[in-house]
Amino acid sequence: MTGLSTILIVVGLFLAGGVYSFHKQKLPNGVIALLGICSVLCLVAGVLRIQGIWE
Repeated sequence: MTGLSTILIVVGLFLAGGVYSFHKQKLPNGVIALLGICSVLCLVAGVLRIQGIWE
């Protein structure tokens, strides 16, 4: 596992927690959707780097 992969996964999980928190606080759906998309992108990029598909 490389350092960048670890950072991407940690940031993705952090953003996923933000999505849950913002949903509980009843913030606008646009903010929640944007955080959700960013979270998924970070997690996918981290996993792809671990698998060696994206370098």
